[in-house]
Amino acid sequence: MDELLHIVIQRPRKRIALAVAEGEETFKALQLAVKHRIADFLLYGDEKIIRKHMAEGQFPLPAEWLIHAASHTEACEKAVHAVHAGEADVLMKGLVHTSTFVRTILQHGGLRSERLLSHVTIFQLPQLERLLFVTDSGMNIHPTLEEKREITQNVIDLAHRLGIPQPKVAILAAIETVNPQMPVTIDAAALAKMADRGQIQGGIVDGPLALDNAISPASVKEKGVLSPVAGEADILVVPTLEAGNTLYKALAYLADARVGALLVGAKRPIILPSRADHAETKFHSMLFALAQDY
Repeated sequence: MDELLHIVIQRPRKRIALAVAEGEETFKALQLAVKHRIADFLLYGDEKIIRKHMAEGQFPLPAEWLIHAASHTEACEKAVHAVHAGEADVLMKGLVHTSTFVRTILQHGGLRSERLLSHVTIFQLPQLERLLFVTDSGMNIHPTLEEKREITQNVIDLAHRLGIPQPKVAILAAIETVNPQMPVTIDAAALAKMADRGQIQGGIVDGPLALDNAISPASVKEKGVLSPVAGEADILVVPTLEAGNTLYKALAYLADARVGALLVGAKRPIILPSRADHAETKFHSMLFALAQDY
């Protein structure tokens, strides 16, 4: 994260359209971004609440950054329009339900591409010397095989934009062998074969792999797992949103992780942290969005 901050500081400053720029943690993240001079902002939401945060934090912001919105839906609509119109470079979710925020993106259409939208969380963990990507942890509830293929391609493309040229991708299940009684293992094996045949490009994909033998060389050695990904995965593709969201929250709250969260598959970078995420997570999410070239 420190290296990423240094990279972003050196780049031309971009503008973030922050939908519903309210809430203590959101404002703290905004303060961090302004102090480090990584971005300018357009802040959409209840102007009285935003000004209250400014007064309480003794942190004045330019008046032209504040755009009043009478509701959360209106704030999201204005923020999405600003990015689509080129008035801002990056879209960010503030203190608003994910469903409201994503619905606005889908209904507006201007930021959508032909790609499936999917959620990625990125972790810096003290026990790993690399970043760890987890997907999908917040968007697609029970993806089909084709949707899993798109989710996998989305996260590989994100890794490329963040400087990882050939990421290793583990398709997770509870076990590392194919079992017809566990359909997710069949999907995992199919995704691995899709990568072999060029239907997924830019990464080394294997599965099914259990979490331990995806990231732990010791587990791989003990179990005798033969895989070009096992023990060295950069990316974990989970079978369902429940699994992804649980893993996301477990790492964020129990593993002393530094975290960022993005929505990928759109025409522009989209920052999608949880409303309950700490300011540092929201700030790190900004860094990951700003470090990308679109």
